[in-house]
Amino acid sequence: MFSPILAWVARTFVLNRLSLQRRLWTAALWPVGIALTSWNYMWRTTPMHRSEKRGGVDDLPHHPSAAAVDDDVQGINDGVGPLFHRLYRARICGAELSPTDLIGRLREDPNRATPTELARFLKIRGEEGRLAVGDEFVVRMPGPWDGPVRVTAATPTSFRFATLAGHLEAGQIEFRATQADTLLRFEIESWARSGDRLSNLLYNHLRMAKEVQLHMWTSFLEQVAGLAGGRLTGGIEIISRKVDDPLALS
Repeated sequence: MFSPILAWVARTFVLNRLSLQRRLWTAALWPVGIALTSWNYMWRTTPMHRSEKRGGVDDLPHHPSAAAVDDDVQGINDGVGPLFHRLYRARICGAELSPTDLIGRLREDPNRATPTELARFLKIRGEEGRLAVGDEFVVRMPGPWDGPVRVTAATPTSFRFATLAGHLEAGQIEFRATQADTLLRFEIESWARSGDRLSNLLYNHLRMAKEVQLHMWTSFLEQVAGLAGGRLTGGIEIISRKVDDPLALS
Protein backbone atom coordinates (compact mmCIF):
# COMPACT_ATOMS: atom_id res chain seq x y z
CA MET A 1 0.00 0.00 0.00
CA PHE A 2 2.99 2.26 0.53
CA SER A 3 4.54 1.65 -2.90
CA PRO A 4 2.71 4.51 -4.74
CA ILE A 5 3.51 6.93 -1.92
CA LEU A 6 7.17 5.92 -1.83
CA ALA A 7 7.37 6.19 -5.62
CA TRP A 8 5.89 9.69 -5.52
CA VAL A 9 8.29 10.79 -2.76
CA ALA A 10 11.27 9.36 -4.64
CA ARG A 11 10.26 11.04 -7.92
CA THR A 12 9.67 14.37 -6.17
CA PHE A 13 13.08 14.18 -4.51
CA VAL A 14 14.82 13.37 -7.80
CA LEU A 15 13.04 16.17 -9.69
CA ASN A 16 13.79 18.73 -6.97
CA ARG A 17 17.42 17.69 -6.88
CA LEU A 18 17.65 17.87 -10.67
CA SER A 19 15.98 21.29 -10.58
CA LEU A 20 18.58 22.61 -8.12
CA GLN A 21 21.43 21.07 -10.09
CA ARG A 22 19.97 22.54 -13.30
CA ARG A 23 19.88 26.05 -11.82
CA LEU A 24 23.48 25.75 -10.60
CA TRP A 25 24.71 24.44 -13.95
CA THR A 26 22.74 27.10 -15.80
CA ALA A 27 24.39 29.85 -13.79
CA ALA A 28 27.86 28.33 -14.15
CA LEU A 29 27.67 27.52 -17.86
CA TRP A 30 25.78 30.59 -19.09
CA PRO A 31 28.90 32.50 -20.31
CA VAL A 32 30.49 29.39 -21.84
CA GLY A 33 27.27 28.28 -23.51
CA ILE A 34 26.53 31.69 -24.99
CA ALA A 35 30.12 31.99 -26.28
CA LEU A 36 30.01 28.56 -27.94
CA THR A 37 26.59 29.20 -29.44
CA SER A 38 27.66 32.58 -30.84
CA TRP A 39 30.91 31.19 -32.28
CA ASN A 40 29.23 28.24 -33.99
CA TYR A 41 26.43 30.44 -35.28
CA MET A 42 28.88 32.86 -36.91
CA TRP A 43 30.79 30.14 -38.78
CA ARG A 44 27.89 28.14 -40.19
CA THR A 45 28.08 27.26 -43.88
CA THR A 46 24.80 25.36 -44.38
CA PRO A 47 22.37 27.45 -46.48
CA MET A 48 19.23 28.47 -44.57
CA HIS A 49 15.93 29.24 -46.32
CA ARG A 50 13.76 31.10 -43.80
CA SER A 51 10.20 32.36 -44.15
CA GLU A 52 7.83 33.91 -41.62
CA LYS A 53 4.10 34.29 -42.22
CA ARG A 54 0.95 35.04 -40.28
CA GLY A 55 -0.81 31.87 -39.16
CA GLY A 56 -4.37 30.79 -38.47
CA VAL A 57 -6.51 28.00 -37.13
CA ASP A 58 -4.64 25.35 -39.16
CA ASP A 59 -1.52 26.13 -37.12
CA LEU A 60 -2.98 24.99 -33.80
CA PRO A 61 -1.59 21.70 -32.46
CA HIS A 62 -3.54 18.49 -32.03
CA HIS A 63 -4.32 17.54 -28.45
CA PRO A 64 -1.93 14.89 -27.12
CA SER A 65 -3.21 11.52 -25.99
CA ALA A 66 -5.08 11.73 -22.70
CA ALA A 67 -2.95 8.86 -21.36
CA ALA A 68 0.14 11.09 -21.46
CA VAL A 69 -1.44 14.28 -20.08
CA ASP A 70 -1.73 15.43 -16.48
CA ASP A 71 -1.41 18.71 -14.57
CA ASP A 72 2.35 18.84 -15.28
CA VAL A 73 1.85 19.22 -19.04
CA GLN A 74 2.01 22.79 -20.34
CA GLY A 75 -0.43 23.22 -23.21
CA ILE A 76 -0.85 26.38 -25.25
CA ASN A 77 -3.56 27.50 -22.82
CA ASP A 78 -0.84 27.74 -20.18
CA GLY A 79 1.44 29.92 -22.33
CA VAL A 80 1.96 33.65 -22.85
CA GLY A 81 1.97 35.67 -26.05
CA PRO A 82 1.55 34.47 -29.64
CA LEU A 83 1.73 30.87 -30.81
CA PHE A 84 4.64 29.99 -33.10
CA HIS A 85 4.20 27.06 -35.47
CA ARG A 86 7.66 26.17 -36.74
CA LEU A 87 8.91 23.62 -39.25
CA TYR A 88 12.57 22.75 -39.80
CA ARG A 89 13.07 20.52 -42.87
CA ALA A 90 16.16 18.81 -44.24
CA ARG A 91 16.63 16.58 -47.29
CA ILE A 92 19.40 14.01 -47.14
CA CYS A 93 20.96 12.31 -50.13
CA GLY A 94 23.01 9.10 -50.02
CA ALA A 95 21.48 8.02 -46.70
CA GLU A 96 22.39 4.53 -45.52
CA LEU A 97 19.49 4.33 -43.07
CA SER A 98 15.77 4.05 -43.74
CA PRO A 99 13.32 6.36 -41.93
CA THR A 100 12.48 3.53 -39.52
CA ASP A 101 16.15 2.76 -38.81
CA LEU A 102 16.98 6.43 -38.28
CA ILE A 103 14.11 7.09 -35.88
CA GLY A 104 14.92 3.81 -34.14
CA ARG A 105 18.43 5.04 -33.36
CA LEU A 106 17.13 8.39 -32.12
CA ARG A 107 14.55 6.66 -29.94
CA GLU A 108 17.39 4.70 -28.34
CA ASP A 109 19.27 7.93 -27.60
CA PRO A 110 18.26 11.40 -28.91
CA ASN A 111 21.78 12.63 -28.14
CA ARG A 112 23.06 10.68 -31.15
CA ALA A 113 22.06 13.68 -33.27
CA THR A 114 22.06 16.39 -30.62
CA PRO A 115 24.89 18.94 -30.82
CA THR A 116 25.98 18.34 -27.23
CA GLU A 117 27.90 21.61 -27.04
CA LEU A 118 24.47 23.26 -27.39
CA ALA A 119 22.10 20.81 -25.70
CA ARG A 120 21.74 17.38 -24.16
CA PHE A 121 18.77 15.14 -23.42
CA LEU A 122 18.91 13.84 -19.84
CA LYS A 123 16.42 11.08 -19.11
CA ILE A 124 14.71 11.33 -15.73
CA ARG A 125 11.88 8.83 -16.20
CA GLY A 126 11.73 5.62 -18.23
CA GLU A 127 14.15 2.90 -19.27
CA GLU A 128 17.47 3.82 -20.83
CA GLY A 129 17.96 2.81 -24.46
CA ARG A 130 14.32 3.20 -25.44
CA LEU A 131 11.72 5.92 -25.91
CA ALA A 132 8.10 5.26 -24.98
CA VAL A 133 5.00 7.29 -24.20
CA GLY A 134 5.27 8.66 -20.67
CA ASP A 135 9.07 8.88 -20.61
CA GLU A 136 10.48 12.21 -19.43
CA PHE A 137 13.65 14.15 -20.24
CA VAL A 138 15.26 17.42 -19.28
CA VAL A 139 16.72 19.15 -22.35
CA ARG A 140 19.66 21.18 -21.11
CA MET A 141 20.79 24.14 -23.23
CA PRO A 142 23.15 27.09 -22.66
CA GLY A 143 21.56 29.87 -20.67
CA PRO A 144 18.00 29.50 -19.33
CA TRP A 145 16.65 27.60 -22.34
CA ASP A 146 16.56 24.08 -20.92
CA GLY A 147 13.41 22.43 -19.70
CA PRO A 148 11.50 19.22 -18.99
CA VAL A 149 9.51 17.33 -21.63
CA ARG A 150 7.40 14.17 -21.79
CA VAL A 151 6.96 11.72 -24.66
CA THR A 152 3.33 11.87 -25.80
CA ALA A 153 3.57 9.82 -29.02
CA ALA A 154 6.03 7.38 -30.55
CA THR A 155 5.82 5.49 -33.86
CA PRO A 156 8.43 3.67 -35.99
CA THR A 157 9.03 6.91 -37.95
CA SER A 158 8.29 9.69 -35.44
CA PHE A 159 8.11 10.77 -31.81
CA ARG A 160 6.60 13.76 -30.06
CA PHE A 161 7.24 15.63 -26.81
CA ALA A 162 5.03 17.94 -24.74
CA THR A 163 6.57 20.56 -22.46
CA LEU A 164 6.16 20.23 -18.70
CA ALA A 165 5.86 22.73 -15.86
CA GLY A 166 9.01 24.82 -15.60
CA HIS A 167 9.77 24.74 -19.34
CA LEU A 168 10.24 28.12 -21.00
CA GLU A 169 7.76 27.07 -23.70
CA ALA A 170 4.23 25.69 -23.54
CA GLY A 171 3.46 23.32 -26.39
CA GLN A 172 4.64 20.32 -28.39
CA ILE A 173 7.46 19.29 -30.73
CA GLU A 174 7.65 16.35 -33.15
CA PHE A 175 10.57 14.64 -34.90
CA ARG A 176 9.86 12.51 -37.98
CA ALA A 177 11.52 10.89 -40.96
CA THR A 178 10.05 9.95 -44.35
CA GLN A 179 11.31 8.72 -47.70
CA ALA A 180 10.86 11.09 -50.66
CA ASP A 181 11.97 9.27 -53.84
CA THR A 182 15.74 8.85 -53.46
CA LEU A 183 16.00 11.36 -50.60
CA LEU A 184 15.53 10.86 -46.89
CA ARG A 185 13.53 13.74 -45.42
CA PHE A 186 13.74 14.70 -41.77
CA GLU A 187 11.50 17.30 -40.13
CA ILE A 188 11.19 18.92 -36.73
CA GLU A 189 7.81 20.58 -36.20
CA SER A 190 6.77 22.53 -33.12
CA TRP A 191 3.71 24.37 -31.83
CA ALA A 192 4.42 26.52 -28.80
CA ARG A 193 3.88 29.73 -26.87
CA SER A 194 6.29 31.20 -24.35
CA GLY A 195 5.97 29.65 -20.91
CA ASP A 196 5.99 32.99 -19.07
CA ARG A 197 6.40 36.73 -19.63
CA LEU A 198 10.21 36.65 -19.38
CA SER A 199 10.39 33.90 -21.99
CA ASN A 200 8.07 35.91 -24.23
CA LEU A 201 10.36 38.92 -23.90
CA LEU A 202 13.47 36.88 -24.77
CA TYR A 203 11.83 35.03 -27.67
CA ASN A 204 9.20 37.26 -29.24
CA HIS A 205 10.63 40.73 -28.57
CA LEU A 206 14.41 40.53 -28.08
CA ARG A 207 14.60 37.40 -30.31
CA MET A 208 17.60 36.07 -28.37
CA ALA A 209 16.00 32.73 -27.49
CA LYS A 210 14.58 32.45 -31.01
CA GLU A 211 18.03 32.53 -32.64
CA VAL A 212 19.50 30.11 -30.08
CA GLN A 213 16.60 27.74 -30.69
CA LEU A 214 16.97 27.99 -34.47
CA HIS A 215 20.69 27.25 -34.21
CA MET A 216 19.95 24.29 -31.93
CA TRP A 217 17.47 22.54 -34.24
CA THR A 218 19.25 23.28 -37.50
CA SER A 219 22.43 21.87 -35.94
CA PHE A 220 20.38 18.81 -34.95
CA LEU A 221 19.39 18.36 -38.60
CA GLU A 222 23.02 18.55 -39.67
CA GLN A 223 23.86 15.84 -37.15
CA VAL A 224 20.93 13.72 -38.36
CA ALA A 225 22.39 13.74 -41.88
CA GLY A 226 25.68 12.40 -40.53
CA LEU A 227 23.93 9.79 -38.40
CA ALA A 228 22.03 8.60 -41.48
CA GLY A 229 25.31 8.27 -43.39
CA GLY A 230 24.35 10.88 -45.99
CA ARG A 231 24.66 14.60 -46.59
CA LEU A 232 22.30 17.55 -46.71
CA THR A 233 21.15 18.75 -50.10
CA GLY A 234 19.48 22.08 -50.81
CA GLY A 235 20.19 23.49 -47.36
CA ILE A 236 17.69 23.64 -44.51
CA GLU A 237 14.19 25.07 -44.81
CA ILE A 238 12.72 26.93 -41.82
CA ILE A 239 9.05 27.93 -41.97
CA SER A 240 7.57 29.95 -39.11
CA ARG A 241 3.91 30.91 -38.76
CA LYS A 242 2.76 33.26 -35.99
CA VAL A 243 -0.73 33.20 -34.48
CA ASP A 244 -1.22 36.34 -32.40
CA ASP A 245 -4.23 35.13 -30.38
CA PRO A 246 -4.39 31.32 -30.47
CA LEU A 247 -6.93 31.05 -27.65
CA ALA A 248 -9.47 32.92 -29.75
CA LEU A 249 -9.19 30.18 -32.39
CA SER A 250 -9.15 27.10 -30.16
